[in-house]
Amino acid sequence: MKVFAIGWIPEAVSAEQRKQTAVTNMSAALQHYLDGKIEQFWYRQDGPGVIFLMNVETIEQAKAELATPPLGTCFAKFDFVPVGPLAPLGLLVQDKEALETLLGL
Repeated sequence: MKVFAIGWIPEAVSAEQRKQTAVTNMSAALQHYLDGKIEQFWYRQDGPGVIFLMNVETIEQAKAELATPPLGTCFAKFDFVPVGPLAPLGLLVQDKEALETLLGL
């Protein structure tokens, strides 16, 4: 399953504290990527934090992966959101006329 892990850094954490752990945390995230658990990752533009698209069996596995040190000891807090295919698109596949209209055919 795919899970978005949306991370943020609490305001009480200073920029200096984030800087001190950045390299270690980036190395850990890259290891998760190489292990196939993190499929894509982004830095948030609305404040300090990251977003990971994870490839896991369960939300509990996603939580466990990010709870493992050193990521588990970083300052980030995460929300976990399971995602899947956009189910209504299946209706277009079943309805050839609607699909043709959508595609301008």
